[in-house]
Amino acid sequence: MSEQSKKPLAFATRAVHAGAEPDPATGARATPIYLTNGFVFDDPETAADVFSLRKAGFSYSRGSNPTTATLERRVASLEGGTGAVVVGSGQAALLVILMTLLESGDHYVAASVLFGGSLGLMGRLQKRNDLKVSFADADKPQSFEAAITEKTKAIVIESIVNPSGEVIDIEAIAKIAQRHNVPLVVDNTLATPFLIRPFDYGADIIFHSASKYLGGHGQVIGGVIVDGGRFNWKGDARYPLMSEPWPDYGNIILAEKFPANPFAVGARLYGLRDLGPGLSPFNAFLVLNGTETLHLRMPRHCANADTVARYLSGHPAIAKVSYPGLEGHPNREVALRYSPLGPGSVFTISHRDGEQGAKRMLQNLKLFSHLANIGETRSLAIHPATTTHKNMPSELRAKAGVGPEVIRLSIGLEDPKDLIADLEQALAAA
Repeated sequence: MSEQSKKPLAFATRAVHAGAEPDPATGARATPIYLTNGFVFDDPETAADVFSLRKAGFSYSRGSNPTTATLERRVASLEGGTGAVVVGSGQAALLVILMTLLESGDHYVAASVLFGGSLGLMGRLQKRNDLKVSFADADKPQSFEAAITEKTKAIVIESIVNPSGEVIDIEAIAKIAQRHNVPLVVDNTLATPFLIRPFDYGADIIFHSASKYLGGHGQVIGGVIVDGGRFNWKGDARYPLMSEPWPDYGNIILAEKFPANPFAVGARLYGLRDLGPGLSPFNAFLVLNGTETLHLRMPRHCANADTVARYLSGHPAIAKVSYPGLEGHPNREVALRYSPLGPGSVFTISHRDGEQGAKRMLQNLKLFSHLANIGETRSLAIHPATTTHKNMPSELRAKAGVGPEVIRLSIGLEDPKDLIADLEQALAAA
């Protein structure tokens, strides 16, 4: 074997090739869309072995499918994980993670600044399923430690916060999680593995809304869960899905049978086979196509965001720009440390004329789409206080930086001069 062949493949190469190979049946180089719900077995013994996890194989697409499996392998490779599970949405990814880790009465700690849908889900699970959550200040790692109790089973944060764009000190929070022997779960949607790889800083589980940058074109809904493979689940009674026998699978113990990625297997068995939020092979195919250009798109997203943020920071109608790439931003030092290529392309701005000024600006945008998604090729804008974060109490919205005067921007791949011209005319009209 040559020295070159021993070297790990670069990110760009893995973004195109990881997890995929020519189709063995036809030689097709692009990953086929295996649009089938079931798979024929060679014989009854093989069927029994696959269903009992004694043998690897495909049985029913709710649990796994060749197209979705390719996407799982690719994202796991890009993140540096040991295994992955794709699900129907990013929201489903968070749900499956929490349901795999916690039982009724258990507790976890989450950052108080998170995507509005995540906060809404956490509130509902606490009320209906007794999964208790305490919120900590993402800018103060010590607040996570103060919130941990004997019932705490996880810490949940975002690497780059939606919608403010702030970058979180992952390593500091990971050290707290390690001291208390609980897994750190990181939503890496806004960073993607191109900008930040949370496993490098001590995270244990990563998830994505693949509807954003991984897919990247505003076409698909999907989610990905990645197992870092380092948390020691073996013998830990707090996490029975990984540490205790599964009677319906021949009493196997996942931490012993699958030592490299027991959490991913547990999330698949409970999350996909029991709960059922699987990803369509067609959607997986679209996300796979998106990952192949991730390393090309993210630098342009970041460069455009930097240009637009600098323009807006000098506009008299804008009171504040939350983009941490700007000099003087309180989060700039952390952002440069974790994401030197740029802190993503999602950030907020505050209009000096309050809610009415913000809404007039949105009404007059022409090139920006007034749309609730982020991380697309197109530039997008939304008023979080009345849409994505509307179910939060007003005081929590203010703390999260989404007051009535705030607009969230997601900067796309257009020419930045055209984006600035559109913002300029919208602000003038407002």
